[in-house]
Amino acid sequence: MTLTLAAAEKILADNFAPWVLDLGLTVESVGADGEGAVLRLPWSDRLAREGGGLSGQALMAAADTATVIAVAAARGGFVPMTTVQQSISFQRAVVGADVLVHARLTKAGKRMAFADIAMTAEGTEDTAAHATAVYALLG
Repeated sequence: MTLTLAAAEKILADNFAPWVLDLGLTVESVGADGEGAVLRLPWSDRLAREGGGLSGQALMAAADTATVIAVAAARGGFVPMTTVQQSISFQRAVVGADVLVHARLTKAGKRMAFADIAMTAEGTEDTAAHATAVYALLG
């Protein structure tokens, strides 16, 4: 079963803390069978740190959220899960641009899912940050 954009947006609205929703994330695309998901993190001065770059905390939360949507896309719907591990490398500052968060599952089993997440400023191919993550699937 393919997850629709509307269903992915509903998962986002129904399953995340209010402060995550305050980031303004939207689902741009979803794929089946581990193809992943792309979320948009809109630029906001509220998310900028000293110096004007988008904060690392916002990027990490966006990567985590995008991976939950990617797992849901692979499973055909939301399943309870918890983050076991997330690692991120910041490669360039994002200033004044939305970020596209591409989460792709590298392995998805019955109890665990592994993901690779690339984050790029809209309008560029240059990676702003790269993350990997592991999730325990609880349902």
